Amino acid sequence: MRVGFAGLGRMGALMAENVTRAGFKTVVWNRNREKAERLAERTGAGIAASPRELCERTEIVLTMLADDGASETVHCARDGLFSAATGARHFLEMGTMSPDHIAALRERSDGRRIIDAPVSGATDAAREAKLMIMVGADAETIAPFRGVLDAMSRKVVCLDRPGAGAVMKLAINALIHGLNQTLAEALNVAVAAGISAERAFDAIDASAAAAPVLSYRRPLFLDDEAHPVSFTIALAHKDLDLFAELAAEHGVSVPQAELNRDCLEDAAADGFAEADLAAMVRYMRGRQ
Repeated sequence: MRVGFAGLGRMGALMAENVTRAGFKTVVWNRNREKAERLAERTGAGIAASPRELCERTEIVLTMLADDGASETVHCARDGLFSAATGARHFLEMGTMSPDHIAALRERSDGRRIIDAPVSGATDAAREAKLMIMVGADAETIAPFRGVLDAMSRKVVCLDRPGAGAVMKLAINALIHGLNQTLAEALNVAVAAGISAERAFDAIDASAAAAPVLSYRRPLFLDDEAHPVSFTIALAHKDLDLFAELAAEHGVSVPQAELNRDCLEDAAADGFAEADLAAMVRYMRGRQ
């Protein structure tokens, strides 16, 4: 199967590399061509000059993009994926998008199959092919390309209907961002009371409040500036904006998520937008 991959950011490059190393003939495209060239040098993947060419040269296209706007451009611009008259007929949007955007892509797809398939897991999980993928389709629909998904993941969860993957991803990220904010506050209180950050974190990690996202992000929580950014505060703020909009659309109250969103917004405005989400520990400490 010839696989196209658009979007080679922190997560996308690692995911595309795993697909290529699994033996799939892969063609990549990225707005910054240098990233595509570096991946091609490592893996032997082909490079497309535009999303249109990416579609024309492949049977299925995976996109890992930052937000609805980026996805709209890649799919619907003059030289976008949908401008191709031949090639791929299956498109998997794996970034964190709004359900409304997924629905809009489906409306403009001209008979192509659009599937939301966002992922859970940070860069380490992407590197080790241990992502969890939430698919807005049933198992029968994804059967022809299940091997592509397996090349990137430890588990694929089929949620049976279009848009359900996007909804589930926002719900999970709202929980993760809530844990992140609470951890920042708990850790700072413990440190202010005289407990070292390392010992406080070890106690939290051994407690009933432990969660995998806390364990594997321990180095970042203890010193985010000493490690590469995994997921930015700006992206977390975007996620909670989308989650709040989705909740309002369905008449559901989410006051905790709104408080967390406001904290992220304040941190971004104070110069932390491109810092790792774990930098909320440092940001909150500075507010004391």
